[in-house]
Amino acid sequence: MKKTFKLNVENKHPDRQVESIKHEIRKYIKREKKKPLPEGADFWKFECKFAKNSEEPKTIEFIDITKNIDEASNEKCETLYMEILSIEGKREAKPELQDAETTEEDK
Repeated sequence: MKKTFKLNVENKHPDRQVESIKHEIRKYIKREKKKPLPEGADFWKFECKFAKNSEEPKTIEFIDITKNIDEASNEKCETLYMEILSIEGKREAKPELQDAETTEEDK
């Protein structure tokens, strides 16, 4: 999803517009998570970019999406740009616990 959202829409309260933007983003994320995973992938990972007005988009964390939208709304920005790309993610193996067990047995 690569989209520029208007925060000031005629005949619409700014708070309702912000909520509709968040709803559209949540709907997109839910739709992407439902897609079948490619072989060898464990989950969908999202890479996000965000920009206010005509700034250069900056990479942000997935969990900071709503925080950035609220921040743009509080600063009375005219538009915001949101880019969310889903990529396949693979879980990393947990470190072995054998090292901790052997040190306890040596004591």
